[in-house]
Amino acid sequence: MESFWEHLHNLTDADSIISTGGFYLLLIVVYAETGLFFGFFLPGDYLLFLAGLLCATGILDVPVYVLIGSLIVAGILGNYTGYWFGYRTGPLLFSKNESLFFKKRYVTMAEAFYGKYGGMALVLGRFFPIIRTFAPIFAGVVKVDIKKFTIYNIIGSVAWVSILTLTGFFLGLKYPNLKYYLQYVILGLIVVTSIPLIIAFVKRKSFGNAGDDKTNKE
Repeated sequence: MESFWEHLHNLTDADSIISTGGFYLLLIVVYAETGLFFGFFLPGDYLLFLAGLLCATGILDVPVYVLIGSLIVAGILGNYTGYWFGYRTGPLLFSKNESLFFKKRYVTMAEAFYGKYGGMALVLGRFFPIIRTFAPIFAGVVKVDIKKFTIYNIIGSVAWVSILTLTGFFLGLKYPNLKYYLQYVILGLIVVTSIPLIIAFVKRKSFGNAGDDKTNKE
């Protein structure tokens, strides 16, 4: 049991992913988080940032253009996998039994996000944990036109990977000593990337409470 939690921690820790598995594990994690429903807990945002930072400082020995190009492809293929899964599963996904790696509320969250932003949810959702995992799955459930999905998929992956990875890369070039403070960098990124989820959770709770009050009054 202890080894299981140790392995789980290694999968959720960006530094462990890169230092243990290097470039190829990095691609697998990005692919899994953007298309496999059980990959929602993986550290996509700060993993990309950290990959760019370590690439700039030479710890990750891969040319930056190869790194970014490969990550973009991994993100695109991940979304296609999620779309295919949602397309094949259909509405039955909403009746799937919950488990440690699947929560119905995540699908509902992606549905609400998609309902608000439409196809752009596949672009904007890349920058929101959980949403980026379940948005392509929900797009498959509602059978979004594959041509439109492809356009949003490519734009979203290019924007997400380029912005976060290049931010880390250029900061690494300008401040090479940042590699000695990775724990603080990662902590800061976790806080920043958690803010959208906290806001969404608070809004959802407030909306739910308001709805309950209205029902009680009636």
